[in-house]
Amino acid sequence: MEYRVLGKTGLRVSSIGMGGIPLQRVSEEEAERIVNLALDQGINFFDSARGYTDSEAKFGLVFRHRRNEAIIATKSMERTREGILQEVEDSLKALQVDYIDLYQLHNVKSLAILEQVLGPEGALRGLQEAKAQGKIRYIGITGHVAEVLEKAITLGEFETVQFPFNAVELGPTEKIIPLAQAHDVGMIVMKPVAGGAIPDKNLALRFLMDYPVASIIPGMDSEDQVLENAAIGRHFVPLNEEETKRLQESIKELGNTFCRRCEYCMPCPQGINIPMVFLLDGYWQRYGLKDWAQERYLAMKVLADECIECGTCASRCPYGLEIPRLIAQVHRRLGRN
Repeated sequence: MEYRVLGKTGLRVSSIGMGGIPLQRVSEEEAERIVNLALDQGINFFDSARGYTDSEAKFGLVFRHRRNEAIIATKSMERTREGILQEVEDSLKALQVDYIDLYQLHNVKSLAILEQVLGPEGALRGLQEAKAQGKIRYIGITGHVAEVLEKAITLGEFETVQFPFNAVELGPTEKIIPLAQAHDVGMIVMKPVAGGAIPDKNLALRFLMDYPVASIIPGMDSEDQVLENAAIGRHFVPLNEEETKRLQESIKELGNTFCRRCEYCMPCPQGINIPMVFLLDGYWQRYGLKDWAQERYLAMKVLADECIECGTCASRCPYGLEIPRLIAQVHRRLGRN
């Protein structure tokens, strides 16, 4: 396995890591086999989150026995000092470990939220306290909005940044990658297959391996997937001309009919959280988490059927998505039938 340095942390992480979202849909026994195999294959970087239901707990079934072999990352949506301190305790308990290598502020999606977490009683202060107590080693940030991450990188408060990057979404990384390199901030790539939208995962992952990122973290929910993904990091072969052409053709076929969660469509006049609607639909369609996605969709304050088709969102979308029509389709899938 190829290992790369995770920025100023100095940690040597596997170029192919493991994302924890899909573990939610497998049994505990399956999860143990999958995570143990990942470790056996040289994968040492594992990423989960408090919001991924039992993902941390399933990782913990293995980490309690093989702690020294794993570099553990998790994250929380809590924005306050008090809230995130409790989340750290909950993560430690679920993961069954004494410390967590990397704790990240999860999905910081606006400059206002960034300002909040940086405040005197913000989540960053809580993570700094947890770090001083030895409960976490390093602090990172994740998000989908380039402007927010670019600002965060320059602050000197974060040791890592996690962002979506794939062959479809190159634009947002044009500044993030060189900026992170300049500030020695370790880069973690999520959504490497565009949420499962790119059909050939092998080509999608190998495309990213040529970039100066530390770890690429596709989700895995089977032993076959572990073997296929780990092989890319163990025996990396750059894309040849024919493979590059095939990847480009598949991207063209994919088109622009899926949400990248840039959030330019927000706010919705009716209060619909449009990116969340599309995110949950992605879990429903691509990850097989149908019950999980529907439960969370129905718990939203405003459902997509409240759309009045004013067109404000569509006029803002840089990808030209027909958002009212698309979210209506989502509601037909995830709404109460």
